[in-house]
Amino acid sequence: MKFTIKSFFLIAFLLKAFLSFSQDVLTLNNEAMSSYKLNQKEAIETLKKALKIAKKSTDSLNIGRTKNNLAIVYRDLGQYKKSKELSNEALIMVKEDLIKASIYNNIGACNRKLGLYEEAISSYFKSLIIYEAKKELAKTATVNNNIAVVYSYLNLNVKSLEYHNKARIVFEELKDFKGISQSYNNAAIIYANEGDLEKSLKYFKYSLQLEKKLNDKKGIAESLNNVGSVHYYLGALDSAVYYFEKSAEMERNVGNFAGVSASYNNIAQVFLENKKVKKSKIYIDSAYHIAKKYNVNEDTENALLNYVDYYELQNENKKALNYLKKFHHYKDSISKKSNLKLLQEVETKYQTEKKEKEIALQKEELLEKEIAIKNRTLHAIFLASALLILGIIFFGIYKKNQYKRKQLQKEINLKDALATIKTQNRLQEQRLRISRDLHDNIGSQLTFIISSIDNLKYISKDVNDTLKDKLIGISTFTSETIHELRDTIWAMNKSEISVEDLHARILSFVEKAKIATQNMLFEVNYNIDKNATFSSLEGMNIFRVIQEAINNAIKYAEASKVEIILDKKENQFIASVIDNGVGFDIKNVDLGNGLSNMEKRMSEIKGKVAITSQTNKGTNVSFSVLIKNTSNDV
Repeated sequence: MKFTIKSFFLIAFLLKAFLSFSQDVLTLNNEAMSSYKLNQKEAIETLKKALKIAKKSTDSLNIGRTKNNLAIVYRDLGQYKKSKELSNEALIMVKEDLIKASIYNNIGACNRKLGLYEEAISSYFKSLIIYEAKKELAKTATVNNNIAVVYSYLNLNVKSLEYHNKARIVFEELKDFKGISQSYNNAAIIYANEGDLEKSLKYFKYSLQLEKKLNDKKGIAESLNNVGSVHYYLGALDSAVYYFEKSAEMERNVGNFAGVSASYNNIAQVFLENKKVKKSKIYIDSAYHIAKKYNVNEDTENALLNYVDYYELQNENKKALNYLKKFHHYKDSISKKSNLKLLQEVETKYQTEKKEKEIALQKEELLEKEIAIKNRTLHAIFLASALLILGIIFFGIYKKNQYKRKQLQKEINLKDALATIKTQNRLQEQRLRISRDLHDNIGSQLTFIISSIDNLKYISKDVNDTLKDKLIGISTFTSETIHELRDTIWAMNKSEISVEDLHARILSFVEKAKIATQNMLFEVNYNIDKNATFSSLEGMNIFRVIQEAINNAIKYAEASKVEIILDKKENQFIASVIDNGVGFDIKNVDLGNGLSNMEKRMSEIKGKVAITSQTNKGTNVSFSVLIKNTSNDV
């Protein structure tokens, strides 16, 4: 058959619907069983709805689970035949052990209430085997309690106490107060049957105390009935009636009519003892009617016996005899006579099955462990191989991408370098062209102006001194302009200016200054790598600022010595012009345009200017700027 996309979506849709149905059924089951003790009718309606959904999905597990839960609710309502019927239907559909164990336990409870004690024991032991194998301690203890109750009905008190004690020990370890209460309650019944009424009353009251703490109305009702029974046997008839009536009222409130019939039978017996015959008849009729309606065999039998006592007290012996016959006929019809040999065989079978089950489980566990170890080993090998292959693939991809990135980065770097070189070449060509123009045109024109002025001085010997001074001034200014132009051309001819170039230029300027100021000593020092470089703009601005500082020292300081220091601190180039002249008070002196020009030049190259001076102690003008390139540090 060809598998199509349409088929795939159909299967996916059906699977989704199945899972949705299963979830709905599970939710409804949980909702019903969490609150069924408070409202059995509502729980039944919820479970019927869940069963309807489960049948639509044909999910046998959910159908069986829901039927079992319905059976439990019907059992607590006293409808034992219906409960047993549902449990047997559930048993056919369910394969899961724990649900099977719950079903067997419920069937055992129904058989016990129906007077089928051998069948009850057999069902309980089937449940017990599964719970013990699965190590479900609380549920194992509950089933042990149930088995003990059946042995108690059969007057096998020693056996009954044995199972009650087993259950009690587990419940106490688990701190399961409901289970502890049940164990004490059941043990109290046995002590009552053996005639130890004081001990029985003590156990019943302790059970009642626990039920009240748990606020379990059904459990409280049962314990009240049991306390009343012991008071009856002790002869405290008023107390007995009080407890029986309280029990009946609570049983009616929770909807447990089987418990109501038991309490009514007990009240009837008390009234018969007190010769309150008419009152007893009302309770006997009610007990018999409820017991027959809800198939409570034990209470039906007790009601029949109460009728016998009632008619004997009324001296209606014929009617008393008829009810006695009814009693024996009813007792025989439900096969209440116990077959002790059969019970022993059932328990022996249980012990054998238990051991066989334990051996089978041990073998199964060993096999599962071996398979699990093999699977883990295979999974580990497979996972390691997959991770290794993936690792190799990813490593190869990573190395390939890394190589591509490196190649791409090299290409980008090469393009950037070429673009930078081209830009630098263009800029250098422009600088050279501008510097040639300045040198050839403006330089030659300025030289021509100087020559013309010198000729005018010789030609015009008779002109007044004022005109001669002006001509000399123009000649001097023009000469200075030529020097500054040469400095500018020097800077423009270089893409970078090294510290060595700057130092040489400063020395050249200082030599000229020495000629102009014959009585002033100049000293140039530098403590910086010669290969440290600046851009042409930085170099030109630094030189101009130093030149301005030296000129200021010559003009205003009246100094005998000027020291120029070139230094480096960390990544900062620092130039200082220090004189020993008259100095000044910085706060009270206007520094004028000179400082402003220096600050502008330094700000262009992101540098700083600092001036320190004291009167008669000289002046220090410092300049600092970031060095971008150095080949090594000093």
